[in-house]
Amino acid sequence: MQSEKKLRIGIVAGEASGDILGASLIRALREQCVDNIVIEGIGGPLMIAEGCQSFFAQDRLAVMGLIEPLKRLPELLGIRRYLREHFIANPPAVFIGIDSPDFNLSLEQSLHDVGIKTVHYVSTSVWAWRQGRLKKIARSVDLVLTLFPFEEKFYREHGAEYPSLRAVCVGHPLADSIPMETDTAAARAQLSLSVDSQVVALLPGSRAGEVARMGRLFLDVARWCLQKKKDISFVMPAASPAREKQLRDLLNDYPDVPVTLISGQSQWCMAASDAVLMASGTTTLEAMLLKKPMIVAYKMASISYAIISRLLKVPYVSLPNLLANEKLVPELLQNDATVENLGNALLAILDDSRHVQLLKNRFAALHQDIKRNASDCAAKAILQLLDASSKTVS
Repeated sequence: MQSEKKLRIGIVAGEASGDILGASLIRALREQCVDNIVIEGIGGPLMIAEGCQSFFAQDRLAVMGLIEPLKRLPELLGIRRYLREHFIANPPAVFIGIDSPDFNLSLEQSLHDVGIKTVHYVSTSVWAWRQGRLKKIARSVDLVLTLFPFEEKFYREHGAEYPSLRAVCVGHPLADSIPMETDTAAARAQLSLSVDSQVVALLPGSRAGEVARMGRLFLDVARWCLQKKKDISFVMPAASPAREKQLRDLLNDYPDVPVTLISGQSQWCMAASDAVLMASGTTTLEAMLLKKPMIVAYKMASISYAIISRLLKVPYVSLPNLLANEKLVPELLQNDATVENLGNALLAILDDSRHVQLLKNRFAALHQDIKRNASDCAAKAILQLLDASSKTVS
């Protein structure tokens, strides 16, 4: 590529997790493009530090729940309209939407319709539910960059139906950053935890509703286990100051349960543990990468569970089981998530070192499978999509 030419790239990352992915991707693109790129769109502080020009503050896109997006709908539509008009008037060589599918897919479709190459980084959960969304993805996107092999396989299986849509698994950045070996002793020293007892990490979730549902259940399980096995201590990370206050208030009802409450540092808490009792979510991937045996649990409103369980097209909810395509870790959901069931499952792990070692070996193999230098792979796949020299601008 000639030094006076610049490759223009449009990019939108709507959440903090997308900012991390985007910043690493920009670094990889610069390395592979000899720095001859201009990047603009929406990014967070990490992406901006890597040279992304952000037209709006990233947190304007970070909405959750059902009500907040409706309240913010006029603003969100205005932002998307601005980006659409800007990129159509100033066509980038490629537009990259990082996650945030409710915002990005419509923007990607508008740009794709006028001939701009589009990439969606982080697949939607189309493989799990809302499979009808695949048609919209195929209309909107030239390339999907997936984090997991089973996602790439799903797109490949639908290749005959949507021949123009390519998917490439680039691996997960956490698999690149978390070491293959976990230093449990160092993690316990970091958190000032006992080295003499078995340690269980309790992760009831990061949202207020999750903590309200799962926090007391997990502490009841801890109390139940202590009645059967005395040499256990517990560590519980709080995802935010608000969750820390919520958990501290809850712990007032459990003076007999030895729980160390930690501000943040969930990864350290899991690394320090012998086992993890956790709410279903992306932290199950971290526990797997740290080679920690886990019990996965979740409870929600009965009507929500009835609806979602009918929509799900996959047999498992936790990422270790989805990656292995078999039940490596117990999943106790809704009515199965009782104190006795969870307690028995937890004690079974703590008392079976042979099973734990077999599990760690399986987790190590899964870790290796998604450890692919994600950002470098993503940058390479994007540049392969482009006839890069044909869409450079001065």
